[in-house]
Amino acid sequence: MKALVLTGFNQDLEVMEVPDPELKSEHDVIVRVEANGICRSDWHLWMGDWSWIGLNLELPHVMGHEFSGVIEEVGKEVTRFKPGDRVMVPHAHGDASCEYCLTGHQNVCEHVTFAGTDYWGGYGRYVNVPNGDRNVIKLPDNVEYDAAAGLGCRFMTAFHGVVDQAAVRPGEWVSVHGCGGVGLSAIHIAVASGAHVVAVDINEDALKLARELGAVATVNATNGDVTEQIRGITGGGAHVAVDALGIAATCQAAIGSLRKRGRMLQLGMTSNAEAGLIPVPIDAIVLQELQIIGSANMPIGRYPDMMRMVENSILRPEELVTNRVSLDEAAAVLASLGEYRGAGVSVLNKW
Repeated sequence: MKALVLTGFNQDLEVMEVPDPELKSEHDVIVRVEANGICRSDWHLWMGDWSWIGLNLELPHVMGHEFSGVIEEVGKEVTRFKPGDRVMVPHAHGDASCEYCLTGHQNVCEHVTFAGTDYWGGYGRYVNVPNGDRNVIKLPDNVEYDAAAGLGCRFMTAFHGVVDQAAVRPGEWVSVHGCGGVGLSAIHIAVASGAHVVAVDINEDALKLARELGAVATVNATNGDVTEQIRGITGGGAHVAVDALGIAATCQAAIGSLRKRGRMLQLGMTSNAEAGLIPVPIDAIVLQELQIIGSANMPIGRYPDMMRMVENSILRPEELVTNRVSLDEAAAVLASLGEYRGAGVSVLNKW
């Protein structure tokens, strides 16, 4: 099969022929990929980030962790799926045996594995997904593959963060710092939850899309003091602030935009510039009783609720997709993610 292959960090990705995957165990499934989201996490991997959390990819490697498609083959022990089933694959896989998996938190499993990182992913046409019965989700008939591509990472990460971790309530003010894929997802989900959203970015096209998704106000971070503007818009500060990028500027602005007793939701992860460490105003956190909340992926047990909202068009991930590209075009799109150009989500769906 043709695949987009990472052969060197921060080097041009190469389209080349690689062997079709085979079932590695009787519990695995083979998925024919119909759509794969091009995510900033792929850019981090391409840059060689995250060694400070123990991630070291073995090259060559086929990335891609936001994919949907069709079951092509199933192992003998697979009971929930058959060839021809339409599916999507959640990014984070638990082992079903650690204390976190046993209490419903597979997303922080002691031995968590990740699609497109621990095994080759959706920049190839076929993917062997381990333990299919617990790591694959059926796709409703009315949800297109392009819309489903981001549900396994960006959209579900935002859903878990906004709905479960930060517990955004109707009528609250939410500031979202960074309007890439996960930030736009957070905006859309917070609006669907009844919140008033202020979107922050440096890209006017991204801010325009944020308004189309329901943000009541936008702030261009290149124009003046972001925190003061948000405090003025919200009448004292946001109840919830979301850092959807993971750089010092967005993290610190998110904290600074909060009112007293506000909740800061960290969704973005750092790159080499921060290497996992960002200074934060500890005294303000103490004196204002602020909460700092981390959120990683989403437990697989939460997918039915999210998928029902998608199936019933309460959530519409298709509205985030603005660019559909071929395998030959995907490398340039991925490389451009470090430049914060364009708006919305790009999806690989042409082979």
